[in-house]
Parts: sequence; structure tokens; C-alpha cells
Amino acid sequence: MVQKIFFCVLICLSAKEGVAKDFLITDFGAKPGVDELNTIPINDAIDACYKNGGGRVIVPAGIFKTGTLVLKDNVELHLEIGSVLFASINRQDFPLQPQPIYHSLKDAGGWRALIYALGASHIAITGYGTIDGNGANLLPGPGARPNDLDGRPRNILFISCKNIAVEGVHMRNSGIWNQHYLDCEDVVVDKINVYNHANRNNDGIDIDGCRRFILSNSVFDTDDDAVCLKSTGPAPCEDVVITNCIVSSFCNAIKTGTESTGGFKNISISNCVIKPSRAAKRLFGDSLGITGISLEIVDGGIMDGINVSNIVIEGTQCPIYVRLGNRARKYNKEAPTPPPGQMRNIQINNVTAYTTGNYSSSITGVKGAIIENISLDNIRITNAGNIKPGEYRPDYSKVKEDEKGYPQPTVWGNLPSYGFFIRHVKGISLSNVTLSSVAPDLRFPIIAVDVENLLINHISLNKKNSKIDILLNDVKNYKIDNRAINL
Repeated sequence: MVQKIFFCVLICLSAKEGVAKDFLITDFGAKPGVDELNTIPINDAIDACYKNGGGRVIVPAGIFKTGTLVLKDNVELHLEIGSVLFASINRQDFPLQPQPIYHSLKDAGGWRALIYALGASHIAITGYGTIDGNGANLLPGPGARPNDLDGRPRNILFISCKNIAVEGVHMRNSGIWNQHYLDCEDVVVDKINVYNHANRNNDGIDIDGCRRFILSNSVFDTDDDAVCLKSTGPAPCEDVVITNCIVSSFCNAIKTGTESTGGFKNISISNCVIKPSRAAKRLFGDSLGITGISLEIVDGGIMDGINVSNIVIEGTQCPIYVRLGNRARKYNKEAPTPPPGQMRNIQINNVTAYTTGNYSSSITGVKGAIIENISLDNIRITNAGNIKPGEYRPDYSKVKEDEKGYPQPTVWGNLPSYGFFIRHVKGISLSNVTLSSVAPDLRFPIIAVDVENLLINHISLNKKNSKIDILLNDVKNYKIDNRAINL
């Protein structure tokens, strides 16, 4: 009996010794207040945690001003309720990190970030505190490159990291993109709250060339794109789940593919609400939002296996935007020029969009690069209507191809259709689709040009609109069943 008790004690002691330790940043000299710079003591706490084999670095309640923090293996940065990591406005507190082995289109020769990790494993940011990037005061340095390559720091930047958890935290006011996961694997981002209206290029989250990524139960309100999947380098964006989110943006709410070199495969987007931003003013974009759901391939790459389902869209100028273009940008100077990309096997189901603008939805490839095998089922869209002659191009042939342009419906404005404009597509079905307008609309409900294998089944149209016919041009092998003008 004594031997058994002794054995149990040994097990308990061993278990206790193996418990990860907490490292309180104030024990390393961190002091609250906007006049105290805490970069060194917080990084000292991270280093001590790492050398101990891992654990939690605790940020207690209070405002702690800091520059770049570098996470390391097995370290969890935990922000307690009432805590704020507040970015310094001194550019020198965000040193340029060495250029990583993994190169991408957005790498201007190194990166700056508030919280940074390169090649780390089992890292986390948790708690219900706040990360405030103080972004309105973080401006490009002298001689910086233009636009989004000008060196403004991200709130979070993880490159080529594995086994990441970000949970619960509030994120505000980044210098540029709020959080950027580049070439990462096995990531879970859950229950975060993002409000990002401090500077240009204020995205909410950028999932860039990542594999096995789950984003769930989160709220975004951003000036620029809110939830954005990219592939700015050769790594694919693959096996991604986005679910149970509320998303607002002056630009594009949920978007894939502005950069697309590595491609996108097995992407599921479900159970999300998209609505206009709560922000009182915007830097650019549209007060209603530009797009709700955008699926794009424009710099080569392949998009294959996309499912979008159970989406509610309030507002936005263009509810559904599917675009295969051919900008053909190289992700670095040495890379080959990418050939035209490919888009196939896309399914969009159960979408309700109301009080939308008049841009209308579109599904368009370009000559020599067509979208293949796309289906839309149980779609209900109500646009504003009341569009007048001269506020749109009535001739569909005047809708420019613009294969090298920026992929966004602003290039066209109000299309000659109020429901869907479809061009350069092979294998498309629209089933159980209801298209209506708040006020009468002069345009065609659907226009299809250069389309092969078109199925339209059970479509309901607004009888108060002046045009109820579907316009087809150069459409091969089509079938239209059970159309009802009954709204």
C-alpha cells in the first residue's frame, strides 16, 4: 500500500513539474502607461518562457506601449481582460525583420509588425484583451515604396509557422493589414473581434498561402477587405473553413484571389452575415460595401473545390462576384510569368441578399480563360432598382473585358442586368433563383454571353420590371425551365 501511495505521489509531482509556467510581464519590468516603452521587458518575458520550454506570457490589465514583439516556440501570449498592447508611434520601435526564405508578392525586402513570428511552432495569442496598432499615427518612412509595400507594420504577422491559435482577443487600428498569416499550417482563429478603420489597406484578416486553417465565431468591421484569402507566393491556400462570422467592410466583405499564384483548393465559407460597416467615415470604398462574396483568380493559379453556403447579405453594391482575369503578375522578379488561371467546381447555395445596390452580381472569365462547373442554388437577391437611362450601359457588348485590370465590379459600375451578368463560362446552373427590385428596374434580369451548357431552373422574376426576358448571346446547349413572373 505504501509503495502504491509513493508511486502516485511521484506521478503527481512529475505532472506538476510538467505544467507550463506563467510569466507575468510586470515581473520583467513592464510598466503600464502610454509614456512607458515595454518592448524589452515583454520580449524578455517571451524569451524566458521559451527557454523554460514554453508556457504563458501574461499581459495584465492596463495599457502597455510596445514595439515589435517576437513570439517563439511553445509561447502563448495571454491578454487579460482590461489589458491593451498599444503600438508605439516611433518607427524605430518596429525594426525591419530579415527577409524570410519564403518570398511573396507583398514582400518589399522584409517586414514590420507589432507581433511577429517566423518559423515558430505551437504559438498562441489568447484572452479578452486588446491589440491596438495605433495605426493612424504609423506612417510610411522616408523613401518607402508606394501603396501597401511602404513598410507600415501589421498588428500580427506570422510567416511559415505551424500550430497556431488566436482566440478571444480584440484587434484595433493597425498600420496596414490587421493580421497576416503567410505560408502557415494548422491555424485556428476563433472568437476574435476586429475593428479596423485607422489607415489605408486596413484589412481584417489575410489568410495567405495557408493550409488547414479554421476561422470561426468572429466579428469584423474594416475599411478595406474584411476576410481575405490570398496566395501571394507559390504556396497554395488549401483546406480552409470560414464559418459563423459577422462581416462588414467598405470594400469587399469575404474575398479570395486578388493575388492567386499558389491557387485555392477546398475552401468552405458558411453561416455568415454580411452587412454595412458601423464606422462613421471611410478612407475609401463604398459606404454600402463593394462586394459581399468575391471569388477571384487573376495572377495565375487554380481555384478548385469552393463551397459557399448559408450567407445573409444586407446592403453591398454587388452581392456575388466571380472573376477569372489575367493580370499575370509575378510574385517576384525571378518567377516565371504565370499563365492564365483556372476556376472550376464552385458551388454557391442558400444566399439571401437584400437592400443591395445596382451593380448586380456577375460571373465572368475572359477570352481563353473560362470558368468551369459552377452552380448556384436557392439564391434570393433584391436590389435597389430605380435605375434610369444613362446610369448604366444598355449594350452588353460594351461591358469591357478588362482582363488586366483590378478585379472589382467598380470597373463596370451598373451592369446592363439587374440579376446576373455571365460571360465566358462553361457548365453553369442557376436553380431556385429569385430576382427582384425594391423599385422598378429597366435592365435584363440575366445576361449570358459566350456560355456553354447553361441550365436555368425555377427562376422567379419581378413582374413590375420592364424587361422579363433573359438575354442570351453565343450560348450553346442551354435549357430554361419553369420560369415564373410572380413577384
